[in-house]
Amino acid sequence: MTTTPTMTPVAAFHVTGLTVRTRNRDEMDPATARIGGLWDRFFCQSWERNLPGRGEDGRIFGVYSDYESDEHGAFDVTAGVAVPPPVTSVPGAVQIAVQAGDYLVFQGHGTMPQMVIDAWGEVWRYFAAHPQVPRRFGTDFELYEGPDRVAIHIGIAPSAPRA
Repeated sequence: MTTTPTMTPVAAFHVTGLTVRTRNRDEMDPATARIGGLWDRFFCQSWERNLPGRGEDGRIFGVYSDYESDEHGAFDVTAGVAVPPPVTSVPGAVQIAVQAGDYLVFQGHGTMPQMVIDAWGEVWRYFAAHPQVPRRFGTDFELYEGPDRVAIHIGIAPSAPRA
């Protein structure tokens, strides 16, 4: 399912949740993968329901941040919900500021977790085929629009050509 991503401006917002640090190469090996365990912990401990002050819509986000370099370096992944300002601290949780800017949005749908894996495959294929579109490597995020839909938002450098 190859689709063309859409360019969307995003205003800054905050997500509160649980975080792990990982690398893409670590996620390819079940012995070192951390993202699946992060999501298991997030849902088993009901973070999506128990975060005080969570956004009205209760949508769930996976935020990629604190990139060491590019897609080959280490980065943080936060499973959480958007929280409105003022952002207050939550014991055991972290807060991530999602950067404002232009994002390319890739749509995925199907059965979890394969739909997310397939959608990230589309992201990687797109950037391999379009090296003139530079990623920002500031914040990227997955917005879960239901149990079988995800919109992956990839931050684009301000000088990037329009998709």
